[in-house]
Amino acid sequence: MKSVFVASGSFLPPKVVTNDDLSKIVDSSDEWIFPRTGIKQRHIVEDETTADLATIACERALEKAGWTADSVDLIILATSTPDMDFPATAAVVQKQLGASKAISFDMQAVCSGFVYALSTADLYLKAGKAKRALVIGAERMSSLLDWTDRGTCVLFGDGAGAFALEAKETTEEEGLIDSILYTDGTQADILCAGSKEHPKTFMNGREVFRHAVAKMEEVSREVLDKNGYTADDITYLIPHQANDRIIQHIGKSMGLPADKVISSVRNHANTSAASIPLAFDEMAQAGKIKKGDLIVFTALGAGITWGASLLRI
Repeated sequence: MKSVFVASGSFLPPKVVTNDDLSKIVDSSDEWIFPRTGIKQRHIVEDETTADLATIACERALEKAGWTADSVDLIILATSTPDMDFPATAAVVQKQLGASKAISFDMQAVCSGFVYALSTADLYLKAGKAKRALVIGAERMSSLLDWTDRGTCVLFGDGAGAFALEAKETTEEEGLIDSILYTDGTQADILCAGSKEHPKTFMNGREVFRHAVAKMEEVSREVLDKNGYTADDITYLIPHQANDRIIQHIGKSMGLPADKVISSVRNHANTSAASIPLAFDEMAQAGKIKKGDLIVFTALGAGITWGASLLRI
């Protein structure tokens, strides 16, 4: 049994905040932000909830897959910004979709959340515990920001992306091949939010950068090597969309040409767990994802957590 990719969907809230817009509320400018991050704009919620973002992304994935919501039996929502302490935001998404048969729960691994959720869905599908899954990354990162701190508020945005995966008996080389995940709680203090000391997002940028470029490259190479591939074999590397400098550094370290290293951070900034499916769906909508493509997803987030998944379309 394999976990086969069927379709993707995404949603960005309509409100766009450019770097020039931010310069009116924080001591920053496009000339300061863009060279350091590669970010030009971000989408910010107004009335939308995390469940709303996730639901629309799922509806678009379902439409492309040709599935009805009641045919889905697993929903995993990766998010750091649930709408309530409880119940899980995934339960609200289940209700809004009408996916009444779906086991639904949230997963919290911050920016690594989508890779963690993919790995978890893969286990359910391969074990025969589910047949059809929606794996979602959805975030309202704007709710966790101090809009006077230019070191963090310029980096993040809101949005959602979703994958439709199906359990399938097949001899074709397709589906999720493998995932490798790590956590190092000794580094929990370099990136955090919601504590007494740091109620809003705090980041030690230097340390996060150092860990991100090293660990995302290492785990990407590890998942390839473990499964008999090299960097030359992959069609695309889609890293967590945190910062264009990090993305390009990883690609160069792996010896990949620029057209194989996907960066969409320019238009939606860092959307945490939503960033990988957003980047992927942007490629899919542009017709750049083809049957047989071999793709590595890799991410690092607070925890610190990191990992990589290898997918054959």
